[in-house]
Amino acid sequence: MKIENPVLRGFNADPSMIRVGDTYYIANSTFEWFPGVRLHESKDMVHWNLLPSPLSTTTLLDMKGNPASGGIWAPDLSYADGKFWLVYTDVKITEGAFKDMTNYLTTATDIHGPWTDPIKLNGVGFDASLFHDENGKKYLVQQTWDHREYHHPFNGITLTEFDVKTMKLQPKTARTIYNGTQVKLVEGPHLYQINGYYYLFAAQGGTVFTHQEVVARSRTLDTLSFETEPGDPFITNMDTPDFYLQKQGHGALVNTPGGEWYYASLVARPWNHKNESAYDPRGWSTLGRETSIQKVEWDDEGWPRVVGGHGGQVEVEAPKDAILTKAPDNGDQHDDFDQSELALEWNTLRVPFENHMGRIGQGQLTLIGRDSLASDFDVSMVARRWQAFNFNAETKVTFKPYTYQQMAGLTNFYNDNHWSWIFVTWDEKKGRVIEVAENNRGHYTSYLKDDAIQIPDDVEAVWFRTQVRKQSYGYQYSFDGQTWQDVPVSLDAAILSDDYVLQTYGGFFTGAFVGLAAVDYSGYEQEADFDYFDYKELPD
Repeated sequence: MKIENPVLRGFNADPSMIRVGDTYYIANSTFEWFPGVRLHESKDMVHWNLLPSPLSTTTLLDMKGNPASGGIWAPDLSYADGKFWLVYTDVKITEGAFKDMTNYLTTATDIHGPWTDPIKLNGVGFDASLFHDENGKKYLVQQTWDHREYHHPFNGITLTEFDVKTMKLQPKTARTIYNGTQVKLVEGPHLYQINGYYYLFAAQGGTVFTHQEVVARSRTLDTLSFETEPGDPFITNMDTPDFYLQKQGHGALVNTPGGEWYYASLVARPWNHKNESAYDPRGWSTLGRETSIQKVEWDDEGWPRVVGGHGGQVEVEAPKDAILTKAPDNGDQHDDFDQSELALEWNTLRVPFENHMGRIGQGQLTLIGRDSLASDFDVSMVARRWQAFNFNAETKVTFKPYTYQQMAGLTNFYNDNHWSWIFVTWDEKKGRVIEVAENNRGHYTSYLKDDAIQIPDDVEAVWFRTQVRKQSYGYQYSFDGQTWQDVPVSLDAAILSDDYVLQTYGGFFTGAFVGLAAVDYSGYEQEADFDYFDYKELPD
């Protein structure tokens, strides 16, 4: 049996993988998307089931007003003392000299919850993880941020003792244990105790095409006592530009009951336009940063090495003692909105789906028109990840606007500055019309303008479809759900990629989503009703 990478497709970044008994768990970053922290479980590392997210209330996570790619950075999941421990960071500032953030801790005896109210830890730096020492002590391990412009902002990996009696950190115990290498940008630390050593796994080089993971070790946890693994980085694709997998690094180590070792890493699968070099630009990652798993062996000197070389492999031997399972297909999705809660695949921006945003059940999703899709506050949208390069998604919407400030439809969305959609709105001359618009680096373009498609008076509902084909995508509409018409607009999918967003904005950590949205920035809260949503993946 083979692990096929990436094992978690689409935006599933910064994996924290653990094993409890015969079950493996992965926690991933979610940034500004709610609920916070994405969880999967598996018995074989091949098939993964999506679990309810732990940060599902505003008590645990309040991100209203957070910038794009703020919010949940690199959660850390661990298991000790009969319970799960989850450390997570809520980042409030992504640009400039400062990274205002708060690290929190919550625990649960069951992975499905309930999770305890959050304990505030500190704001020293992001990517915090909790290390449970065999001697009973616990430590917070984290990247350390330095705002001073005459210092490097990534100021090493800090270790701080955590008192389990008071459930508080002891700041006076804080010390830097590792400064990284000349590659810089050291982050994403995880500590392990193996064969008499403390092993520190940390990412370097930034979460781009120069990304890599290094390993250091020490017999103690003393200040700057860790030495870096000799030779090549533990894992990187910096020097493998032709390989299918790119950007590997930032992850977690796990062992199997039978003594095998594996490493879960973030990964990306960039593509190029036909008229571009495959080296510069190396590509556009519309599916965001995904999760791969590589097998690990230990050399004669006790250092971990990725099987097949530091570039990793697409197909990896699954654990010999894996319990064979078949997870539900996490690809296609059809939702008739019969349930009273959103399905696990759905996400909202910054805040939970509650009465202020809309209602669901009995075959209908109702969205209350609120802020534009360019807002960081009250956005009425439910969306799911792009998890394939090629797919169709469609819906049926009933919407009766009476001003051009009211819009509702189907969107492809990266962040508040990068999105497009097809929607119903109002035109003073034509009445209800269909328009396609795009926000590219904050510049808004209406593509149809005076040629907006007039909706006949006797048409109650409109069907919308998007057809994503890797490098480009477009929209269709129908007045009867049977006969579809193309909108003569072809959009560049690269605009919804990490790599494109990075060119103008430092928060490029998520991935493209497809979803349903209603806007009424007039403030009159006009409602839109959606009858269903269908997402169907196609072969690459």
